[in-house]
Amino acid sequence: MPRVFTTTLKLFLLILLVQNTNSVSHKKGSEKRLVVIQEAHQKWVKHMGSFNHSLSQRGNNKPKPCLRIKVHKNPKKGKFVSVQEAINSLPVVNLCRVVISVSKGIYREKVDIPASMAYVTLEGEGAEKTIIEWDDTADRKGKNGKPLGTYASATVAVNSPYFIAKNIAFKNTAPPPPSGALGKQAVALRISADMAAFIGCKFIGAQDTLYDHTGRHYFKNCYIQGSVDFIFGNGLSLYEGCHLYAKTNSFGALTAQKRESFLEETGFSFVRCKVTGSGALYLGRAWGSFSRVVFAYTYMDKIITPKGWWNWGDKNREMTVFYGQFKCWGPGAEYGGRVSWSRELTRQEAEPFISLDFIDGHNWLPNF
Repeated sequence: MPRVFTTTLKLFLLILLVQNTNSVSHKKGSEKRLVVIQEAHQKWVKHMGSFNHSLSQRGNNKPKPCLRIKVHKNPKKGKFVSVQEAINSLPVVNLCRVVISVSKGIYREKVDIPASMAYVTLEGEGAEKTIIEWDDTADRKGKNGKPLGTYASATVAVNSPYFIAKNIAFKNTAPPPPSGALGKQAVALRISADMAAFIGCKFIGAQDTLYDHTGRHYFKNCYIQGSVDFIFGNGLSLYEGCHLYAKTNSFGALTAQKRESFLEETGFSFVRCKVTGSGALYLGRAWGSFSRVVFAYTYMDKIITPKGWWNWGDKNREMTVFYGQFKCWGPGAEYGGRVSWSRELTRQEAEPFISLDFIDGHNWLPNF
């Protein structure tokens, strides 16, 4: 990020935090803070429109495979019978693209791909046919006798950069928790690495299904099912053409994005997606004080609550979050009832969110 831009953002943040409100009314103070927010956002829009906005490293993807490995339930038809066995067979430091083809079937196992094993591709025979599943929850005790926590509850944990998954399902089979239950977060997949792509995949769970933890990510034509905060984390991620399905009998939330500072270039963008299911669904909850989520050209079923968004019980976050819609449609997309601190975006405001430039995709994504 250019030093001038960083300094400017810090100045805006300082003004926001320390501006003197003693000499003006509370209303005028709020108006001034809103001006600061708007000015900072406009600078961010201009910055994100450039091709070199990312704080992360430049891409050096390797799409051409150097090795193919077959996983099959029948040991006579594949080199390994489990996905983790195939992962464990790779060099600790992997430097070329390895395609692990996983045949149809249900693979009941936890899978962990370490950070040193870059360039791993998991390719199934179809998300309906090839499924990796487990049932850990955050309150389940691990080997050390302590609760796993949300982070370690993941059925599949991806820590390696340049990861690709195609035509495969990731599932956490823990039963949906009752409303208000503690420790029942049950992650199907956690992605904690930069420059990862998921094409034609399924993510199935209830509370906290997809942990979009950190890094730049691309989700194309995926199906994501859950109940509460079922897409959450602090990634910089573009979801394109995905089906987001809520499965709850009460209130739920689609996203919980955790951006916590003006200086963080993170957020979720959903483009040409559809949101359906059951229950009453918030589009997002402000897990982070500066949470950022945008929906564009997206169909929203009637399950979306009119208010659309929730401040996580902290009114201060209403001044710093960025929640927007652009040309969405369907019975749940009506903007008239939305909270006053969300926005119906102009084309200029929406532009940085709706292309691969949002995640520097032209720099690191292979041509799918």
